[in-house]
Amino acid sequence: MAKKNMIIAQSGGPSSAINASICGAISRAIAADEIGHVFGAVNGMQGLLDRKIICIDEQMIKTEDFDMLIHTPAQALGSSRYKIPQGPDGDAVFEQILEILREYNIGYFFYNGGNDSMDTVNRVANFLKEKNIDDIVAVGIPKTIDNDLMFTDHTPGFGSAARYVATSIAELELDSGVYPNPGVTIVEIMGRNAGWLTAASVLAKDSGSTAPDLIYLPEVAFSKDKFIEQLGAKLEEKKHVLVAVSEGIRDKDGVYLADTGAAVDMFGHKTLGGVATELEKLIKEKLPIDKLKIRPVQFSTLQRAGAHLASDTDLKESFQCGFRAVEAGIAGKTAIMITINRTSDEPYLVKYDEAPLNNIANAEKEVPAEWITEDGAGVTQDMVTYLRPLVSGEASEKFVAGLPQFFRFDWTKIINPADYK
Repeated sequence: MAKKNMIIAQSGGPSSAINASICGAISRAIAADEIGHVFGAVNGMQGLLDRKIICIDEQMIKTEDFDMLIHTPAQALGSSRYKIPQGPDGDAVFEQILEILREYNIGYFFYNGGNDSMDTVNRVANFLKEKNIDDIVAVGIPKTIDNDLMFTDHTPGFGSAARYVATSIAELELDSGVYPNPGVTIVEIMGRNAGWLTAASVLAKDSGSTAPDLIYLPEVAFSKDKFIEQLGAKLEEKKHVLVAVSEGIRDKDGVYLADTGAAVDMFGHKTLGGVATELEKLIKEKLPIDKLKIRPVQFSTLQRAGAHLASDTDLKESFQCGFRAVEAGIAGKTAIMITINRTSDEPYLVKYDEAPLNNIANAEKEVPAEWITEDGAGVTQDMVTYLRPLVSGEASEKFVAGLPQFFRFDWTKIINPADYK
């Protein structure tokens, strides 16, 4: 029986660990007797539809290529935020996807991403099932720095981003405290509806830092009056206060503090940003303190691209998620996502499992209410215990002339499917 080929694609926001996942998948696939060639779709689902497909097993030859890819941030295969339409237009797209999979003799389809990506691969898997197609499997490989995928203890990419956030908070606390005048540093951290990454700022205290002094998550309705009251109280205790705040904080009516009326993306998500600046304006208006220096800070994309602070634990688990996804596909499993289940905090132990994509797509895992302090401006020790293992271990990048070296696929080497039957 002729071997079937495999294709893998990445989607959504980048992270410093996402390529470790495709590296695990590629490693397992190349070694598999059941799989022919390993293809990559450049720029996610959009790239698949445009037939922007490269042959990965021809571009990853040396052991050094795999080692370098593991430590390369962002999507080595590119990304997209393409959403398959609903209704007749969507049916036509699914038929086109099937045509392409057949054209390239693909029996294994893997999609690496977050919530929206899991929705995409789930819809592909459901379409194949409806068509009674059982010789193509569709499997999701998790990724998101937001840590908001259901049925997994945590997500690949989160631990590294959390480490970046905690380290940067500790460094900013030292920087902000060098002057004698009072000051407030407001650090804006990614997280639209789930505050996991902002909560990770608490780990700065493991380095001896006194920051963050206040932590605000989107899971708690934000009150401007309460914020000013809490900040004022902190400024009476110390001269320099550092505030960690999720970009997605919103009031009791669900209105984002930084809602500028910006257009939404294909998945209905608003582009957020600017909450630190909004809080700066609020403080100037409501808390006039002589010589008070207010500094808004946005980590922006650095928090998801900071491979120099990647967690070794995160990279190893990300690799395993990709590796095990291919094993599941070879076993004929479809419409599932690989999950990480924690079995122990001390020592930190996990096991890998699978969860149905139907239960994951279009759902978000929020920070448990009991892990947020009663005043809504901090997190509990349970959160600290949960976070600590995820940021552990120093990743060993390859450096040349003092700078890290990253792996890059040649996206221009688009293949002719007739050559790979």
